Amino acid sequence: MRKIGHFMNGATVAGTGAEADIFNPATGEVVARVAMGGAAELEAAVASARIAQPAWAATNPQRRARVLTKFVALVYDNMKPLAELMSLEHGKTVADSAGDLQRGVDVAEFAIGIPHLGKGEFTIGAGPALDMYSMHQPIGIGAGISPFNFPAMIPLWMSMPAIACGNAFIMKPSERDPSVPMRLAELLIEAGLPKGIFNVLNGGKAAVEAILAHPDIGAVSFVGSTPVAAHVYAEAARNGKRVQSFGGAKNHAIVMPDADMNMVADGLIGAAYGSAGERCMAISVAVPVGEGTAERMMEVLKPRVEALKVGPYTASDVDFGPVVTAAAQDKIKSLVDSGVDQGAELVVDGRDFRLQGYEKGFYVGPCLFDRVTPEMEIYKQEIFGPVLSVVRARTAEEALTLVNRHEYGNGVCIFTRDGDAARNFSRQVQIGMVGVNVPIPTPLAYYGFGGWKRSVFGDLNQHGPDSIRFWTRTKTVTERWPSSIQRGAEFSMPVFSANK
Repeated sequence: MRKIGHFMNGATVAGTGAEADIFNPATGEVVARVAMGGAAELEAAVASARIAQPAWAATNPQRRARVLTKFVALVYDNMKPLAELMSLEHGKTVADSAGDLQRGVDVAEFAIGIPHLGKGEFTIGAGPALDMYSMHQPIGIGAGISPFNFPAMIPLWMSMPAIACGNAFIMKPSERDPSVPMRLAELLIEAGLPKGIFNVLNGGKAAVEAILAHPDIGAVSFVGSTPVAAHVYAEAARNGKRVQSFGGAKNHAIVMPDADMNMVADGLIGAAYGSAGERCMAISVAVPVGEGTAERMMEVLKPRVEALKVGPYTASDVDFGPVVTAAAQDKIKSLVDSGVDQGAELVVDGRDFRLQGYEKGFYVGPCLFDRVTPEMEIYKQEIFGPVLSVVRARTAEEALTLVNRHEYGNGVCIFTRDGDAARNFSRQVQIGMVGVNVPIPTPLAYYGFGGWKRSVFGDLNQHGPDSIRFWTRTKTVTERWPSSIQRGAEFSMPVFSANK
């Protein structure tokens, strides 16, 4: 049985305590065991980071960028085996895993621009014989706590800007699929990253709580469910850390009467059922405006959902694979049951999906609900499975209100040919990321990723310019020199911009 330990000070180290099973979701078989570290293992990681970080921070930013450039090349060279390793533990298709890796690499490529991104500002003559400048200095040691659904993308979103800025970093990946983060750590060392700058601490709740409490960790980035995100934010902030904590989502797609229904069907199929719906940016609610729009949409959508192919990642012709664990499978089916019990119309029922030869796999077939109402649990909760709910709205105003009243505010999209309708919707909707005929509006690496409302706790987004601000502290220097100073003490508040 393959054993997965931790990665510290540039090398893999064995775990010494409890272990957890890692499953192949396609078969239900245990394929590895991972060490469940805690405070003692974190202390070892912090010790190596504390030693290595000052020299890394003092390294020319262009040289830091060169390490990331080599790392990006190594990831591309290893894309296929990394994707297959991810699929083994997560269950998503290999093509989907490659996309996971690519979106992470995009942020690494953005972070290569740190010689420019990390520059401060300078004003000569800010006052009489006075110059002023700012600098962005690293936090010191940062930490990331990532979810199971993106084993490469989110760890890279967190770590690449942090490392580029001169920080050391401790990654706590999901214990369900930790092998890819461990392999990425090895590739970083191969690329020339100094030992101790990137460490991987595997584990569960004990590891998370140790990170939140450790006094030497200055900033924490988290992605997960909203209840845990709220706890991480409160606990880390209580301990004096800078925090960005991203929670759950319930992403809507508004379908206007003038929308191209084939485009709508293509968008909803991919966004709702891709990766078995296990994405924080998945579309889980479609909102057609008007009964005629709803009927036309369902006429196109229903046969497309029924035709979806579900199977193991090893098959090349499947649309999506299993969900990550048996517990996730049970939760999804339970929520689908609740939708039926509460009166929604289950148009496509995937609860009893079975695949010959893979009977122990964690599969859920595609489910499609119609006539869902906001009071139902399938509307209120983030299902995180291959389930799409249709909520019919009478007017565009009703659709907008529906989105704005939901507790989550991660992503939303609108399908329309009307530029004025799209423009007004984009400005009025209370959501952090908006797509116009783009069903998964995840911004590219040079923009920020982040939602509103209870989808996020903290002020700064992931990647983009916000990531540089999050992983650095700004220091402002005001200076003048003796030859230019007028002698004599000043007892009033210095004012350099007075109109005199």
